[in-house]
Amino acid sequence: MIKNYWKIAVRNVLRYKGYSAINVAGLAIGIAACLLLFLVIRYENSYEKFNTNYSRIYRAVTEDRDASGLDYNPGTPFPAIATLRTQMPDVTIAALNAHFGSQFTVIGQLEAGTNIEKKFLEDRGAFFMEPEYFKIFDVKWLSGNADVLKAPNMAVLSKATATKYFGSWEKANGQTIRLDNSYVLTVGGVFDDQPLNSDMPMSVITSYATLRTIKDYGWDEGWGLLSSNHQVMILRPENMSEATLQARIDEFNKKNFPQKKKDDYRRAVLQPLSMLHFDDRMGGNFGDHVTSKASLLTLSLIGILIIVMACINFVNLSTAQAIGRSREVGVRKVLGGNRWQLFWQMMGETAVIVVFSVGIALLLAQLALPYLKTFINIEETPALFTMNNMLFLLGIAIAVTLLAGSYPALVLSGFRPALALKNKITSANVGGISIRRGLVITQFAISQVLIIGTIIAVSQMNFVRNADLGFKKDAVLVLNSRADSAVLSRQTAFKAALKDLNGVVDVSRNSDAPSSDNNSSSNFSFDHRGDDEPFDIFHKFADEDYFKTYQLELLAGRPFRKSDTISEIVVNETFVEKVGAKSPEEVIGKEIRLGRGGWKPIVGVVKDFKTNSLRESIKPLEISSMSSRYGQVAVKFSGRNFSQTNKAIKDVWEKFYPEYAYSSFFVDENIAEFYLQEEQLSRLYKFFAALAIFISCLGLYGLVSFMAVQKTKEVGIRKVLGASTGNIVYLFSKEFTILISIAFVIATPLAWLLMNNWLQDFVFRVHISIGVFIVAILISLGIAWITVGYKAVRAALASPVKSLRSE
Repeated sequence: MIKNYWKIAVRNVLRYKGYSAINVAGLAIGIAACLLLFLVIRYENSYEKFNTNYSRIYRAVTEDRDASGLDYNPGTPFPAIATLRTQMPDVTIAALNAHFGSQFTVIGQLEAGTNIEKKFLEDRGAFFMEPEYFKIFDVKWLSGNADVLKAPNMAVLSKATATKYFGSWEKANGQTIRLDNSYVLTVGGVFDDQPLNSDMPMSVITSYATLRTIKDYGWDEGWGLLSSNHQVMILRPENMSEATLQARIDEFNKKNFPQKKKDDYRRAVLQPLSMLHFDDRMGGNFGDHVTSKASLLTLSLIGILIIVMACINFVNLSTAQAIGRSREVGVRKVLGGNRWQLFWQMMGETAVIVVFSVGIALLLAQLALPYLKTFINIEETPALFTMNNMLFLLGIAIAVTLLAGSYPALVLSGFRPALALKNKITSANVGGISIRRGLVITQFAISQVLIIGTIIAVSQMNFVRNADLGFKKDAVLVLNSRADSAVLSRQTAFKAALKDLNGVVDVSRNSDAPSSDNNSSSNFSFDHRGDDEPFDIFHKFADEDYFKTYQLELLAGRPFRKSDTISEIVVNETFVEKVGAKSPEEVIGKEIRLGRGGWKPIVGVVKDFKTNSLRESIKPLEISSMSSRYGQVAVKFSGRNFSQTNKAIKDVWEKFYPEYAYSSFFVDENIAEFYLQEEQLSRLYKFFAALAIFISCLGLYGLVSFMAVQKTKEVGIRKVLGASTGNIVYLFSKEFTILISIAFVIATPLAWLLMNNWLQDFVFRVHISIGVFIVAILISLGIAWITVGYKAVRAALASPVKSLRSE
C-alpha cells in the first residue's frame, strides 16, 4: 500500500511539472532560509556554553543612579576584589584588567635586527589576570599552569599567539617579551586557543600582580575611580542559590557604597555570564559584538514567516488543482477507497515534494554559507551537516508536510463520488475561493511588512551615514599612540614633522575622536556652589589644535591655551543647559573642579557634537589638555593624494618611533563600525523582503496560470464578443489588486509598530512618514501586476479559436 502511494505520488508530481516546480522552489527557498537562520541563532546562543561552570558564573557590574538616571558600568573599583574575598571567603572571585592596543616585542629577535617583523600589536591588548580566573573559566593548558601568574612580570600566551611570536608554541616557555616597550615579561605557559564563540577572547595574559607595579595602566587604591576595563568575575558555589549570592553582594554594598542621597546610590549587581553576549546596557563584553535577544527573536520570526509563505503557496495551488483531480478521487472511492486512505495518499504526495525541497534547500544553504558574514556578525562559518541541524531539518520537513499538506488532503479526500465522477466539483465545493483569498492576503501582508521594514531600516542607515555629527569626520587619519614618557618627549617634534608634510592640514594630539565609544566621566563642582553637581561630567583630553582639526564650532569664548596639564576648560552646550545657565556666554569665566582637583576656568563653549553613537544622547562634556592621556594623533588631510600622504605619515612615524608598530584608522570608517549590526540588519531585511516577494510571486504566478487554464473558454468567448487585451488583463488582475490592498491595510499598523520599536534604540532617528507606506504598496502592486500581467497577456493574445476548442 505504501509503495503504491509513493508511486502514485511521484507520478502526480511529474504529471503536473509546472505546479510541482513552483511548490518545490517555494518550499526549498523557505526551508533553506529557515535552516540558515537556525544556524545563526544557534551559534549566537552558544557563546561561553563550552565552560563547565557556565550557569554559575557572574560578572559584578556597578549600578549608578543620580539625577541623570540609571547607568551601568561593567567595571568595579580596584580595592573591591580584596574586600569581596574577605567578606565572601567561600566564593571563588577573580579580577581582570584589560589594556587595549598593547604592543608586544619579542626581545631576542629584536636584538638580532628584525624588529619590524617582531613587533606585534594586539588590538584586544593584554589581560592582567589572577590565577583564580582559571578556576572559573575552562582553559586547556599546553604548557605551564595558572600558578605562574601569582608572580609579577609573568605572562602566558595562547597557542596561536605563541606560534606567531616564536614560530612554534613549544619554544615559548622561558622566552621574554616586552610590553609597550617598557616592561619585560617572562613567558611561563601556553594555553589552547579559545573557541571563537567566546566573549572573553585572550591572546596575551599578564599576571595581575604586574598591574599593581605599573602605575601607567590605571591602578588606583581608591574607591572613587571606576574603570570599565577592571572587572570582577564570580563563581557561585554549587550549594548556594543566586538569591543568596546577591544577598551577600547587597551586604558588601551597604558596607562599601554608602548611599549619597535618598535617590542617589552606587551598588554592585550580578550579571549572569549567559547575558554577557546579549545585554549591552551593562557595558558589553571583550568580544567583537553584542547581539540583542530582540534581534534573534526578529530573525526567528522572519524564518517562521518565510516558511509559512511557502506553505501558503502549496495550499493555494493544491486546492486550486483539486478540481482537476476530482475524477481520480471519485474512481478511487467507487473502487473501495475510504477517506483515510485518500488522505494519506495526498499527504504522501506532499511528502515527496517536501523531500525534493529539503534536498535542494541543503544545496542552497551550503552555497549560501560563505556569505553569512555579510548579514550576520559571526567570526566562523557554522557547520551545516551536524546532528542538531539534521534533526532541525527533519522537524521542519515534518512540520511543513503537516502544515502544507493537511488541508488540501482533507479537501480532496472529502469529495462526494457522484459529483466527482460527473466532473461537477467546483471551487465552491472545495471551499477554496475564500480560503485562497485569505492566504493570498496573508502572503502579501507578510511581504509588505518586510518591504516597509526594509525601507525604514535603509532610511535610518542613510540618516546615520549622512547625519550632521557637529564636526568634520572626513579625511581624518588617527594614529594609535602610546602616552608614555618616551613618546611624549618626541611628540612636539613629531607633530611639527607631520604638519610639514604635503597634504596635511592640521594635527592634534588627543585622547579620542569627538565621536567614540569613550565614556570617561567623573563627579564635578561648578561655580563654587558647594556640593558636587547631581550629574557626572564626561571628559575628552586634547591639545589646542583639536578644535581646528575636527572643525568644532565655538559658540562663546575661545579654545584653551597650549598646556601639558589641565589649565583651562572648554564645555559643550549640553553642559550649559544642565548647570542652568541661560546662555553660553554666562558660563565663560566661571570655574569648575573635576573630582577633587583644583578649580579651573571655563574659557569656551563648543557647539554640541555627537559624543558617542546616534543611539545615545549628547552628554555634558568638558575638553581640556592633559598630555599624559593623549593616546591618539589626529591628522587632517587636504583631500588630495590620500595614499601618498598616508605613506609619508608612516615614514615619519617610523623615523620618530622605530620601536613602535604603526597603527592607524580613518575616523569616518571607525564611526561606521558603531552601526555594523544595524547595517547588517538592514541588509538582512532587504534579502528577506526579496525572498518574500519572490515566494509570493511564485504562488501568484501559479494561481494565475491555473485561472488561465480554468477560464480558457471564457476568455475565448469574451474575445469573440469584442473584449480587448486590456479587458482580459483587467479580468485577471482586478481580484489580486483588491487582495493586495487588503493585505496593505493589515500590514501597515504591524510594520509601524515593529519598526517604531526598532527605532527607539536610536536617540537620533528618522520619522516614519506616510511616503514609506505609499512606496511599499506601489512596490507590491507593481510586482504583482507584472507577475499577473505576463500570464494574463499570454492568455489574452491566444487565438479564440483554440480557446473555444480547448473544452
